[in-house]
Amino acid sequence: MSDTGNDTDKPLPPDELGPRLMEVFDLVGPLYRRVQRKVEQGEAVEGLSVGVRAVLDLLHRHGPMTVPQMGRAQAISRQFVQRMVNDAAARGLVESTPNPAHRRSSLIRLTDEGRAAIAAAVAREHAVLREVGGDLTDADLRSCVRVLAQMLTLFDTVDVN
Repeated sequence: MSDTGNDTDKPLPPDELGPRLMEVFDLVGPLYRRVQRKVEQGEAVEGLSVGVRAVLDLLHRHGPMTVPQMGRAQAISRQFVQRMVNDAAARGLVESTPNPAHRRSSLIRLTDEGRAAIAAAVAREHAVLREVGGDLTDADLRSCVRVLAQMLTLFDTVDVN
């Protein structure tokens, strides 16, 4: 961090950090809901619900996973993930394969149709996000990701079941 002669590059004391992080939460909540609605609008294009899209995205990014692994990764219940996997499987987007590490928990992997579906969804979403203005820099985005990652770490132990 550069020394610019002001306090903007110094860590905030806890009494100031809490209220400032609430400013982030105040933006993240509405942003999340709006993005979710936009993804749902895209369902007419790709035919993907938000939940199925999340499953496809996880498998696209991380490769085959079990339902419990996906639930933990997204901090959502295993039961919800299982319903989304079932929906995706019924549409031929994912398939279950034996798990050499654990016989009772199959690995879920993308099919060719699932890979095509998530690629189309991601391409459409990237096209929409290209419209974000504000002259954002790589440093701006790294800082944002750092803040959100720190906040997420704080709540790692929250039970989602």
